[in-house]
Amino acid sequence: MVDFGLGLVGRTRVTSSLCLALDIGATKLGAALVDRRGDIRCSAKRHTPEGCDPEMLFSEVTNLLDGLLESEVESPLALGVGSPGPVKDRSEVSPLNIPAWRGFPLRRRLEDRYGLATFVELDTKALALAEGWTGAARGRRNYLAMVVSTGIGGGLVLDGRLVEGRTGNAGHVGHVVVCPEGRPCSCGGRGCLEAEASGWAIAVITGRPPREATSEVIEHTGQLVGQALASVATLCDLDLVVVAGSVALGFGAPFFRAAVSALHDYATQDYTRQTQVVPAGLGARAPLVGAAAVAWRGLGEREETPWEATTADGCEPER
Repeated sequence: MVDFGLGLVGRTRVTSSLCLALDIGATKLGAALVDRRGDIRCSAKRHTPEGCDPEMLFSEVTNLLDGLLESEVESPLALGVGSPGPVKDRSEVSPLNIPAWRGFPLRRRLEDRYGLATFVELDTKALALAEGWTGAARGRRNYLAMVVSTGIGGGLVLDGRLVEGRTGNAGHVGHVVVCPEGRPCSCGGRGCLEAEASGWAIAVITGRPPREATSEVIEHTGQLVGQALASVATLCDLDLVVVAGSVALGFGAPFFRAAVSALHDYATQDYTRQTQVVPAGLGARAPLVGAAAVAWRGLGEREETPWEATTADGCEPER
């Protein structure tokens, strides 16, 4: 085991105000040291290795974390992880878009290696924490935070609390069916939003990467996302949807206009008419800030959810 909790040889340990954050993605791995305000002290990233070797992927993760920890005098208090789902018991991960890990005991393996209290959560639930803490959903109590990237997922906040569900996998908006007779999905279903509007789906359907998408593809993707959001907003009485991810943010304003239009075309109840769809406020920082929020929450320092905590200057956020 590499014991970073004792500080680095030849350096003086100081009282820690940092958590270590790890974001697992289908195409890249990210890590950062994040303070109690949600500010990133330092960060690093690597490409996610292809293939089905679980140890090769874990080795890339530890190489990433090792390099980051060796560059910092201050030792972190805990490690927070955001991973694509499903996640079992906040410990084992089986990301649909990362075939190397099926039932991989990520929490135990990281705790064994680093000796840090480790907390694992769905990456999109981590996003919801981040955006409610310091992002576009700050002060909101009923919202969905979603990612439209290689895959599609979401984290749901109702009455100021992150919704967990029976197994901790609540919020999987990517597997809301938008085309009942549509394309097969990696989850085993058919016509899921992820199978029709995610980055990998766009690449398969069009033969081009999302960055080369035509205006028609961008608009269609936004319409499908808005259709799915109409169901979620109607069911959960949301006033806000915060959208992150390389596809959504890369497509920009035309995507968001199409999503808002479709949402209100399909969700016609009075209480859904004011539901907003906005870009994530934290941009590319959101996954790592979210993973850090998972760690702070796990330590009990954020038993109150981030959007209920006081701000850095001691003032209460708007409600």
